Amino acid sequence: MAALLHRIGRWSARHHWSVVIAWALVIALAGTGAVVLGKPLGNDFTIPGSRFQEVLDDLEREIPEASGVIGTVTFSTEDGFTEDQRAAVADVTEEWSALDGVIDATDPFEVQAQLDGTGDQLAQGRQELEAGRAELEAGRAELTAGQEQVDAGRAELEAGAAELDAAQAQLDEQAAQLDAGRAAMPPEQVAAAEQQLAAGQAQIDAGRAELEAGAAELDAAQAEIDAGLARIEQGEADLASGETELDQGERLAALTDGVRQVSENGTVAMAQIRFDAVGGGTLPAEITEEVQRVGEPLAEAGVQVDYSTEIVSDIAGAFGPGEAVGLVIAAIVLLVMLGSVVAAGLPLLVAVVGVGIGIGGALALSSVVEMTSVTPALALMLGLAVGIDYSLFILNRHRIQLRRGMERTASIALASGTAGNAVAFAGTTVVIALAALTLTGIPFLATMGLVAAATVVVAVLAALTLAPALLALLGDRVLPRRQRTAPRTAQPAATTRRARRTRRSWAAVVQGKPWLAILGVAVVAAVLASPAPQLRLGLPDGSAEPADTTAYRTYDLIRDNFGAGANGPLIAVATLDDVPADDATLTDVQLDVAEDLAGVGGVEYVVPFGVSEDRSTLAFQLVPADGPSAESTVELVNRLDDAAPVIGDARGVTIGLTGQTVANIDISARLGDALPVYLAVVIGLSLLLLLMVFRSIWVPLLATAGFLVSLAATFGGVVATYQLGIASGVFDVHEPGPVLSFLPIMLIGVLFGLAMDYQVFLVSAMRESYVHGEDARSAVVSGFDHSARVVTAAAIIMVAVFGGFIFAELTMIRPIGFGLALGVLVDAFLVRMTLTPAVLSLLGERAWWLPRWLDRVLPDVDVEGAKLERSLGIDDGEQPHAVAPAGVR
Repeated sequence: MAALLHRIGRWSARHHWSVVIAWALVIALAGTGAVVLGKPLGNDFTIPGSRFQEVLDDLEREIPEASGVIGTVTFSTEDGFTEDQRAAVADVTEEWSALDGVIDATDPFEVQAQLDGTGDQLAQGRQELEAGRAELEAGRAELTAGQEQVDAGRAELEAGAAELDAAQAQLDEQAAQLDAGRAAMPPEQVAAAEQQLAAGQAQIDAGRAELEAGAAELDAAQAEIDAGLARIEQGEADLASGETELDQGERLAALTDGVRQVSENGTVAMAQIRFDAVGGGTLPAEITEEVQRVGEPLAEAGVQVDYSTEIVSDIAGAFGPGEAVGLVIAAIVLLVMLGSVVAAGLPLLVAVVGVGIGIGGALALSSVVEMTSVTPALALMLGLAVGIDYSLFILNRHRIQLRRGMERTASIALASGTAGNAVAFAGTTVVIALAALTLTGIPFLATMGLVAAATVVVAVLAALTLAPALLALLGDRVLPRRQRTAPRTAQPAATTRRARRTRRSWAAVVQGKPWLAILGVAVVAAVLASPAPQLRLGLPDGSAEPADTTAYRTYDLIRDNFGAGANGPLIAVATLDDVPADDATLTDVQLDVAEDLAGVGGVEYVVPFGVSEDRSTLAFQLVPADGPSAESTVELVNRLDDAAPVIGDARGVTIGLTGQTVANIDISARLGDALPVYLAVVIGLSLLLLLMVFRSIWVPLLATAGFLVSLAATFGGVVATYQLGIASGVFDVHEPGPVLSFLPIMLIGVLFGLAMDYQVFLVSAMRESYVHGEDARSAVVSGFDHSARVVTAAAIIMVAVFGGFIFAELTMIRPIGFGLALGVLVDAFLVRMTLTPAVLSLLGERAWWLPRWLDRVLPDVDVEGAKLERSLGIDDGEQPHAVAPAGVR
């Protein structure tokens, strides 16, 4: 590899303009791709197959309108809203509802009026219900009295009919007697008798006619009574249905008691905008910009409008003043170390080119690869840091060789083959550690790792090709002015070694009191790591946004006026085992489930907000007492998980949970499961790589143990600052909360690569001193002295670049920048530059012990390019490897 890089460096130096133009074309191509093909990035963290994602997918399939993105808008005034301001807000919400990509927007004053009127409407409905019941009861009483009269009339008719029947029987008997005695009776008597019989029959017939008329009247009255009874029964059925609806309305009102859209003091109103973006996806920039444009006129009406993160989230602040300060500090360090503005500018230029290509390429792929806003920010952070340091190491080696009189092109080639070889090894270590994030099985984390790894690859390629080309263009200007004219001769090796050994360097001080040094490192690391066991993971909510942003004001106004839980409601989705036959039964089931959910401790109120078309799926919004990132809300989700099967069995449903807090828990759990596996891979990789480089048993073990010390101290520092709020004011942490879910595993991967680079650079110089004949203790000091200056500069640069991101506009990148800055600080100065020389001094000759059989098996990894130097006939007692830094990342 060293020979190949030597040839590449020489070719790049000889064809410098071709190389520079090629890189210019590549960065132009990457930038064009980012502009043309890039799409807006968001902060959507999903894990296919996770509990919350499956529930969200079910909701999207069954009730699409309930699964879209919901953005929140707050309206505020100092003295309450005037009628004109209310009308202006109503006009704006109506205009929002008409926008493409928006399903609807609520008018908070209209909704609040409905909520305020619910109690009166229910009371009025109850009064009307009771009045209707009384009216029905009175009507039934009247009908009962009428029925009694009809029944009495029928009894009278029946008695009259009986009398007529008796009279008819008597008359018929008289007629029979007349017929029997007709022959013996005189005609006059017969005529008189017949006349009497006819008169009697006439009376009976008249009586029957009267009875029939009375019966008709009674039948008519009975018909009226029956019709009245039918109306009464229908009224009672309607009354029962109305009572059911009223009961359900009262139950719903009890469930939603506490819901408000306008604050009690009347100074803040809250509206929700439902967007046509399914599954919690990122909103297109043109939609969110249009929403904000529509809301601008409200400022003229005296209404302040603020928007939640869903509406204003973007990556515009990925590079801001803090990051610029970090680069300025890096430039100052380079200027102090190199003594030349031109030389100091070269690593910065190479780093910017590498970062531009890496991030430009990533953004160009964002249209086909899902990535979060943290992804390019992380690549920017790492790309700048490693890009500066990688170029610095090659530049540093080249400058030393120039001062010794080496010809320019030959020096560039040799620097590429030696320092460049170490850079390639260091970059490979970082890339492997980042690419290994794919082992977590979490897509968004794998994408972060791969994009950052690709950016590091570009940084390595730029250091190995662009840096040699620029060195050739700059010529002797990479040296300070006074060194350009000074005689260029190499110091005798023995003189150099003796001079440096007699110097009271830091390594010599540590070696003089190794146990004290070890104790000091242990105490400092233990103090820093002590908060680490309290680590609590989560994803950021609006409270994590900078205090002067509209997203934070929205979160804060909602928390103060509507309860913290309103910032992050949970969603419960219930799938019914049997679909109800009618709406009333469906509503009863819906309310039963809602009441059971509301009965779980910590739920403030429950709002049923969706039913699928086939009536088999119900959706509920549960508002917790505290915010989405509060530990009490996490505990509430755990209680809901326990209660869901019990409620489901009792109500014949299957309940699933989703929402931001549920996503936090699921993502944290998945990351927690992946963490041990990833850590084991990293540690195994560490041992293997260092075993090949140092050909020692103890050095890899010490390096790995030191990495774990750095990691523990870093975790503790992050927890102390971002979760517990210690020194939060210094780092602009205005509201401490849970640590970013993927931060621990990200820190493990990145810090591993950086720590191994420091280890290789420092200890390889010690090993070479030992191999060249120095005793083990002396080799520790001399090797350290050869490397300390450039390691110190590289570490300060790294801390400055990472530290600049502590104040980034993108809040999720802040703890990453803090963790990496602290990790590098601890690993470079405590572990590698203090603990390592102390332990190696105590081990003495044993530090370099390796079983013979293992020595034969292990490949010979010539990280520093010593074989290349020998093949070129270079005999450098000054240990050229020591000035070819092994990629301190």
